Amino acid sequence: MTDATAEQAEVPEKFGKKGMIIGVILAVAGAAGGYFLTTSGLLPFGGKPAMEDVKETDKGKAVKALPQVGFIDLPPVIVSVNAGDSRHLKFHAQLEVNSEYAADVEKMKPRIMDILNGYLRAVEVSDLEDSLALMRIRGHLLRRIEIVVGEGRVRDVLVMEFVLN
Repeated sequence: MTDATAEQAEVPEKFGKKGMIIGVILAVAGAAGGYFLTTSGLLPFGGKPAMEDVKETDKGKAVKALPQVGFIDLPPVIVSVNAGDSRHLKFHAQLEVNSEYAADVEKMKPRIMDILNGYLRAVEVSDLEDSLALMRIRGHLLRRIEIVVGEGRVRDVLVMEFVLN
């Protein structure tokens, strides 16, 4: 045979079980190291909560402390909904606010009510009949309110009453 055909005929050696065992050992060591890092708190996500966030109950169990929030009640709003017949939507909500910003958000309440009225008047009846309508409305209102009062001040919009008649 010629040299060219002899080189092609050679088959490279396989690693066999040795390579697979090394791969499994490295995978298990990586998983164990990742678990240790997240549970020990060395990484900023996952793991145990910081000690200042933990409170002890009367039964000796450690529980995470509730966030410092306040609630601002918005007056109920009744708007006519765009439909052929005369239908009305009654909407009442509260804002979940970080405690340090409660006074600032309270000052902006007239502007928030203006946004709430404007948005709800533009909603169609077909938009309200969807099963996810309430979640979508909450998201839109939260985004609009955050534009007015600033990012990170309002945590959520809590719907107390939502009646279409």
